[in-house]
Amino acid sequence: MSAHPASLWLPALDRFEAAHPLRRLLVQADRFADDPQARLAALAHAFDGAGSPLPAAALLREHLVGDAGEATWLNADPAWVQPDMSGVRLMACGSLSLQPDEAQAYAQLLQPAFAEAGLQLEITAPNHWQLRLPPDVPLPDFAAPEQALGEDLYQHLPQGAEGRRWRVLLNEVQVLLHQHPLNAARQARGLAPVNSVWWWGAGRLPMQLHSTLAGVVGNDELLRALAARAGIPCQARTPESLGTAPAGCLVDLLDLPPGELSGAWWSAVQSLAQRQPLHFAFAGGERWSWRPWHRWRFWRGASR
Repeated sequence: MSAHPASLWLPALDRFEAAHPLRRLLVQADRFADDPQARLAALAHAFDGAGSPLPAAALLREHLVGDAGEATWLNADPAWVQPDMSGVRLMACGSLSLQPDEAQAYAQLLQPAFAEAGLQLEITAPNHWQLRLPPDVPLPDFAAPEQALGEDLYQHLPQGAEGRRWRVLLNEVQVLLHQHPLNAARQARGLAPVNSVWWWGAGRLPMQLHSTLAGVVGNDELLRALAARAGIPCQARTPESLGTAPAGCLVDLLDLPPGELSGAWWSAVQSLAQRQPLHFAFAGGERWSWRPWHRWRFWRGASR
């Protein structure tokens, strides 16, 4: 049996109910020091040469279309923002279940505004929009969606003189999208409107990536893009691929609701835990190490 554990990335531990079987497993595992690392930073750490901040836009463009080249790319993902008493909150980004014709209709409205700013909007995929930037354009720091979701978006907009043009452009985009007839049609079907975009993941495609991972199991497009760039095997996430994940593999379960991590999914985790070491990494920073012989620790009490 290999000593290299498979790593399971999971939602925040406080989202799992007290009776969830995962908590019973953790009772017998070893607790490590917390490591509250943001997702993009964790991805950059797992793939040597990716750079920091992670050039997510270029990686996604290359993976999905194959023409990232040496251009600088910036994600301009479709987003839903909602005003409240204290500001405007970013409610969703890049996960709005857009159809190709919807994405093209929104893009057609926005293209003139981007062209006037000297930018080219590309619909890489319905839920992944990107800007091909002019060479050597000065860029501010852009916040990843995970940093801003649920919060007042203005606290996470690019700052300073370099950020001003992006704040102004974002305001123009929001005005254009506000009354788009597609939004009313989407809301009538119980779907969120597209009334903003979110800038993030700027940079150029890394020349070469390396990783000690033996493979990747996950559905996240950025993770899959990194694996492809590093030449690492990647499988779609299913209970079967989870249950047979090799030692040294990364299994991404971050977007799987804790309530769904039961039944077939939990059987797959148990199958994996019976035959190899595991490293549990929760979104909240909690870390646990598990080895198959830990199941004999009957004396351990409630989860810590």
